[in-house]
Amino acid sequence: MTGALSYAECSARERLARVVDAGSFHEWLPPAERLTSPHLAQLGVPSAFDDGVAVGRALLDGRPVFVAAQEGAFMGGGVGEVHGAKLVGLLRRALRERPDAVLLLAESGGVRLHEANAGLIAVSEVMRALLDVREAGIPVVVLIGGANGCFGGMGIVARCADRVVMSDIGRLAMSGPEVIEASHGVEEFDARDRALVWRTTGGKHRWLTGDCDVLIEDDVAEFRAAAIEGLDASRRVTLEALEAENTLLADRLRRMAEPSEGDDAVALWGRLGIAHAERVSELDVASVRALRDAKGVEA
Repeated sequence: MTGALSYAECSARERLARVVDAGSFHEWLPPAERLTSPHLAQLGVPSAFDDGVAVGRALLDGRPVFVAAQEGAFMGGGVGEVHGAKLVGLLRRALRERPDAVLLLAESGGVRLHEANAGLIAVSEVMRALLDVREAGIPVVVLIGGANGCFGGMGIVARCADRVVMSDIGRLAMSGPEVIEASHGVEEFDARDRALVWRTTGGKHRWLTGDCDVLIEDDVAEFRAAAIEGLDASRRVTLEALEAENTLLADRLRRMAEPSEGDDAVALWGRLGIAHAERVSELDVASVRALRDAKGVEA
């Protein structure tokens, strides 16, 4: 990892500049357009001139792609009406212009509470547009490695994609730790327990359970390489694919019902047949990748 540039520590535009070919990113609706959320202004909440997401076209290894990068530093990458509309517009334009792939550099806590209804509608429209892009044979690759993780509606969007790439410190889940704690109490989930949070939602866990397709180090160069590998990763949504996913989830539920000591991620790893599951959190990425490969867990 000597000389590696942390993906997590980069801003959205820094990630774009380093993941795609140098100087190739052309932004649509840049900050100069001052397209901001009307809801935040009405509530007296500070706005961002790009509403927290950069979208546009670029080249990746010389091939045309459409890209979007969420800015976690603005409202945790939360999705509102304008933010979601930019993502939908990008995906619909992909259907017309047919790039080789669509890359989504996701970092989001989910829908903004400030504009919840508009954000929820936006996420549903993003999901529909993303599935339309997949049906057209254009691969959608999601990169997850930001400090805010990928939660809520964007967590669902990510799992709708052809390929999910995560760093070992990336996080992916439907509900964020703070939401679970607020809803069910600290006894159910202690959001301050960082080890618990990463065991439950982190990249290593998602790799071992088959929820991500590629596990890498927190390195911009590795994200770029994984994105290039995903350029031809189109997987049509078929009945057979849905049945396979259903089988994966049903097997996970069955394993969680098996008796064991504890009910968190370590217990599930043991049920998956991972030897010395309690040591997984200490292993490097290469060693964790080998664990799933050895056990034949399907993505």
